[in-house]
Amino acid sequence: MLQSLHVRNIALIDDVEIDFTDGLNILTGETGAGKSILIDSVNFALGARMPKDVVRNDADYALCELVFSVEDDATVRALEELGVMLTDDQVILQRRIVNGKSSCRVNAESVPATTLRAISELLIDIHGQHEHQSLLYKKNHKIMLDSFCGDDHRLELCKLEELYDEYKEALKEYENALSSKDSVAADLDYSRFVVNEIEAADLKAGEDEALESDFLRMNNSHRIAEVLSGVSSALSSDNDCASSMISHALSELKQIADLDEGARGIYEQLISVDDLLSDCVRELTSYAEDIEFSPEDYERAKERLDLINSLKMKYAPTLEGIAKRLSEESEKIEKMTDYESYVEDLRFKKDGLYDKLSQVCARVSEGRCTEAKKLKKDIEEALSSLNFLDARFDIVINSDPDAITRDGIDDVEFVISTNPGEDLKPLTNVASGGELSRIMLALKSVLAKRDNIGTLIFDEIDTGISGMTAQLVADRMSEIAKRHQVIAVTHLPQIASHATTHFLIEKSSDGTHTSTSVKPLSYEGSVDELARMLAGESITDAVRVNAEELKKKQKT
Repeated sequence: MLQSLHVRNIALIDDVEIDFTDGLNILTGETGAGKSILIDSVNFALGARMPKDVVRNDADYALCELVFSVEDDATVRALEELGVMLTDDQVILQRRIVNGKSSCRVNAESVPATTLRAISELLIDIHGQHEHQSLLYKKNHKIMLDSFCGDDHRLELCKLEELYDEYKEALKEYENALSSKDSVAADLDYSRFVVNEIEAADLKAGEDEALESDFLRMNNSHRIAEVLSGVSSALSSDNDCASSMISHALSELKQIADLDEGARGIYEQLISVDDLLSDCVRELTSYAEDIEFSPEDYERAKERLDLINSLKMKYAPTLEGIAKRLSEESEKIEKMTDYESYVEDLRFKKDGLYDKLSQVCARVSEGRCTEAKKLKKDIEEALSSLNFLDARFDIVINSDPDAITRDGIDDVEFVISTNPGEDLKPLTNVASGGELSRIMLALKSVLAKRDNIGTLIFDEIDTGISGMTAQLVADRMSEIAKRHQVIAVTHLPQIASHATTHFLIEKSSDGTHTSTSVKPLSYEGSVDELARMLAGESITDAVRVNAEELKKKQKT
């Protein structure tokens, strides 16, 4: 239930806090005192949009906070699924506007407005002044019937929605496959061409780098040969070469090597140099022989590089990328080669999901038809208690198994006859706003028996009714308040007299500042307010006696 409402800096409200109780909480006051602002503030806290000028002119922020106590296990589990963990069995919803920007918090943690609305649907149901107009829209009738059908039905609806989405995805995939069937042959030919071309190239890992190195060497072989020839001449080709000079130097040093230790050391070092030079000459000769190539070798390397570079331009910039493309195209060939089987598998999957979907739709439809009979009976009883003595109500369900939607195969419409001898007609033919209000109240009171929502708010549901009908509406609201917390804004003393807790909404002004205040009324205060509602400003003793009798009557 809603334990408290705290509103600050919204419209006419400076700072108001209301502590609600079990049973029937009544809010009354003069027109324009701010009753609707309080209900709008509750809606604001629950994620509804608010006007840009909602913040008082003399304030820099607006705040609305709701504190709920939650004891129902099913509601606790549903809240936990939304990520809300209770603190001391409480849920605190807060909405704040600062500098035109709104922020939402649940138990002090920031949440998006969509989450806030999902949480609120588990905790509170608000019937605004014009909500009874929603009865005129047939699309809402199925929603209302489904809400009456219970938890098992809701689980079937969830299953239906999931299956429907899965089926639509499978149908789309199947239709895309069919539409692509004509282009498969061309795609298959292209993939085969790619695979054949890459496989024919017989590429080896690292081959491109090795070929580029060889090709660079071949392209510069003439210059390399010239340099090698000059080096060879300098080292060993004539009498002035390095090898000759070292040999002559060795011959001279040998004459004194045995005569002096220092000369012998130099002689031995020069022998090492001569050996090193001999090794270098041999390697140079071998390298010079290797650098030689035939024109055929050059042409083969050039053609191979041209082929590899061509494949790189077509399919991928690296050999690894070309190998990956080969694998991808091979998989496509495998898939497209057996395309008929692929399409058939999709059709089989689609048809299987459709069969399952049809079965769930049938169960949902059967559940609706069964529960519709109970709802019809309950609503007719509720209408009778609201002074529709000869009213007939029915729920027309037309089912088309070939027209499956996300919520099933049923078209649901509420029809009514409020007078004897009249045919059942759609609710759009109910001209009176007061009649629509009572029909909605009858529906709300019946649905309230089935759901776990702890708090119901009625904002001037008494619009267009008076006299005995007003008393019957008051009795019905009092009956609902035995099972749910009810918060109601009303102008009718018949309804206000049933209050478990009565709040007076007043507006005051000092000439420069206008504000709304809320105060709980004592028994005597409630009687005084009832007298005002009965007679306006001219409250006589007789009127006050009448008000007290009205209050005592409800108390007994």
